[in-house]
Amino acid sequence: MSTTRSADGTTIGFDKAGQGPALILVDGAMCCRSMGPMPKLSAQLTQHFTVFTYDRRGRGESGDTAPYAVEREVEDLEALITAAGGSAYVHGTSSGAGLAVEAAKHLPAIEKLALYEPPFIVDHSREPMPEDYLPQMAELIAADRRGDAVKKFMKFVGTPAAFVAVLPFTPVWSKLKAMAHTLPYDLEIMRDHQQGTPLTAGEWAAAKVPTLVMDGGKSPAWIRNGTKALADALPAAQYRTLPGQTHMVKPDVIAPVLTEFFAG
Repeated sequence: MSTTRSADGTTIGFDKAGQGPALILVDGAMCCRSMGPMPKLSAQLTQHFTVFTYDRRGRGESGDTAPYAVEREVEDLEALITAAGGSAYVHGTSSGAGLAVEAAKHLPAIEKLALYEPPFIVDHSREPMPEDYLPQMAELIAADRRGDAVKKFMKFVGTPAAFVAVLPFTPVWSKLKAMAHTLPYDLEIMRDHQQGTPLTAGEWAAAKVPTLVMDGGKSPAWIRNGTKALADALPAAQYRTLPGQTHMVKPDVIAPVLTEFFAG
């Protein structure tokens, strides 16, 4: 593991592997460089790219300087790009895609951007984030009710009730609880775009980087609608559906698509 330092002094832990142009992978909620989809995806990409996987602030080996702001996570990405040599490709998934596209508004050093299913709610195909949802989540964390916070989040994102019920008896449960305090961070990133209202092109005008926006053919209509809406709103985006995939996209399916896009 290596480290870099963000603008506010927070230490950010990262791994680097492979050869070729720099590619930074941005995790979604409750994932880190040692848990979640990115380790397997990284292994599929290292033949073509120098791949950076990192612990978003508050997770794994990274620090967690208060107070939290989305702008600090954008600065974390900027620090990683500096560590990568001053420019990089960026791929984000789920709320990590929301963070990555926000960063693209501010960081011209992002040369290309690939996004998989940012969980935007742009219509009435599902219920929006309740107004009191983020405060309730913050209260659970403040009361050290980490398990309840994880379950609340899982239910909101549509995890089947039976899976949520057995989750506390699985080996991953302690790891999820260890990162539960970062759930409000992801909710803060997504909050303005989970209200069931359409996206406006003007909000994304500064994100001019060439972008590939992807969803899965088996994903729910609401998330596909939001993904397509983002592709339509971005100035230089192409939209692609990966047949047979869900929100948990398979690394061996998305890796060739990313390689084609970034190397093309």
